[in-house]
Amino acid sequence: MTQAIFSAASRSSFRHATRLRVRWSEVDMQNIVFNAHYLAWYDTAFSDYWRSLGLPYGDTMQRFGCDVYLKKATTEFHASAKLDDMVEVCLRCERIGSSSLLFTGAVFGGNQLLNSAELLYVYADPVQQKAVPVPEPLRELYGAFEAGADMVNCRTGDWEGLRELAQAVREPVFVLEQGFAPEEEYDDLDASALHAVACNRIGMALATARLLPTIELEEQGSVLRVGRIGRVAVLQPLRGTGAGQLVMRALQESARLRGDSHIQLGAQLSAAGFYRRMGYQPVGHMYEECGVPHQDMRLAL
Repeated sequence: MTQAIFSAASRSSFRHATRLRVRWSEVDMQNIVFNAHYLAWYDTAFSDYWRSLGLPYGDTMQRFGCDVYLKKATTEFHASAKLDDMVEVCLRCERIGSSSLLFTGAVFGGNQLLNSAELLYVYADPVQQKAVPVPEPLRELYGAFEAGADMVNCRTGDWEGLRELAQAVREPVFVLEQGFAPEEEYDDLDASALHAVACNRIGMALATARLLPTIELEEQGSVLRVGRIGRVAVLQPLRGTGAGQLVMRALQESARLRGDSHIQLGAQLSAAGFYRRMGYQPVGHMYEECGVPHQDMRLAL
């Protein structure tokens, strides 16, 4: 292991970190983490690193016709992690070769360095099992991420302009994953809605939602101008990365600018926690739509 790892092994030198709690199955008789689990943690962090890049790993590898394989791992132990400790497993891309990626890894408990590592990955053709060059768009992505660039952007527009991107998210989420019929998923409201789509830096759509025209509701003697957000969808591998919040905030701001006082949506009950974290509050009683429990929720703008 090179001396460069030790000089760089401070928590602030890593942009990517995967936060984990030490589990019962990961400790030995002395209540400390068994050494082999550190490599499993680095593997988990490498998977999460792709999410930090705004990339769904499987779709990306299929797009470029290659895969990534771990060729060499060198690790050094500095202190012990114990049961129920919260640790951060950090990764940084140090160097990109013709077909290889060299990563520095570090596990921290608070500010204490517990473990450091060098991880060498190789791009290869999964059929021929031979090394291939790192695709140039991915090479640029690694550099942009480590330089601190935003990895996901959001665009808004009408159905004609964003149909293809929105469908690239709604089809796998609502039709393939949740089992809705296509005729239930797509309707005439798409044409009158404002759509938002979050895309990564290579143009892949990750999340989408739509904002319907304003309606007026009278409540307790006041008239509310309410915008309705619907068809909120995030590709499964990118959930929890902020892509869903990005499209929601874009549509909320559009609603505010056109004069809406509130946003309302029909949340699938399984997603209600996501909306609560964004400040939405339940309105009325739960109900079923297409056999799925829903709860109306509202946010004051």
